[in-house]
Amino acid sequence: MLTCAQCSKPMDAPPRGRRPRYCSRSCQARAYRARAAVRKGSPPHSAGNGELPPRTPPARPPEGMSVRQIVRAAVEIADREGLDAVSMRRIATQLGLATMSLYRFVSGKDALIELMVDAVHGENGDDAPVDAGWRTRLEFAARREWGIYSRHPWVLRIVATPQPPVGPNVLAGVERPMRAMDGLGLDAVTMHWVAIAVGAQVQGAALLLVNELETKRRTGRTTQQWRSDKSPAIRELLDSGRFPMLTRLFEEQEDVADINAWFEFSLERLLDGLEVFVDGRAGVGKRSGVAGRAGVEGRARVAGRAGVTGAEATC
Repeated sequence: MLTCAQCSKPMDAPPRGRRPRYCSRSCQARAYRARAAVRKGSPPHSAGNGELPPRTPPARPPEGMSVRQIVRAAVEIADREGLDAVSMRRIATQLGLATMSLYRFVSGKDALIELMVDAVHGENGDDAPVDAGWRTRLEFAARREWGIYSRHPWVLRIVATPQPPVGPNVLAGVERPMRAMDGLGLDAVTMHWVAIAVGAQVQGAALLLVNELETKRRTGRTTQQWRSDKSPAIRELLDSGRFPMLTRLFEEQEDVADINAWFEFSLERLLDGLEVFVDGRAGVGKRSGVAGRAGVEGRARVAGRAGVTGAEATC
């Protein structure tokens, strides 16, 4: 007797032609799925009637799991091993979850990275005193951004672009320096350009910092060790007499320049230039209150570095 190869149901043999193996298209489809499962290494178990058991739905995430926890785990991985180490599978492993369960909270890695960037921009940082002048407020904003790159080097390559992630904390990082310039007679576009200039200064310095941290993480070699390795070759070139200024630098600078100290120096020089710009645009006589005091104090600070007395600086 002819029977179905899937459900063993008796079938009538055709008078001519090829004999069928299945009694229906549904049995043929079930048999195909069974063969596919075997090829993948997970042979199905019969439910007793030739049917495959129903698929088990994906495990639900444990109670209390949230987007914030997933983002925090992703940030920890990126801080330790770099952004390339972050994957949905890796995060799920760290949290003890099934990978697919993460998609209940975030749509994918790109969306996750945007959440990561916004989260670290929301970390607590020092804010300028309420009555501080514009220069002090810009300094605080710049150092706050510098702190983000120092703690999370991977962030720089995501935000140093004309098309950065957009989130409330990222936007607050742009709003902060613009507010510092408010009340000085500048239009919004100019204030935004000032914010970009300060941010570009921070990011340029941070590029050196981030590359140093990444190199040390990957190779274990510090900049001091690099200089020690390169010193013989550098000394040989300097001894040629072709580089008198670098020779002088090599003799006067005993150690590798501190990147944090260089950042502070470059930030101060940028603010000195902005101070001249603000004075030229607004005029000392037209400013009052906090802004006016900031201009006078700033000029005194610049003059002090040049050896000018306090009375001369305020004239």
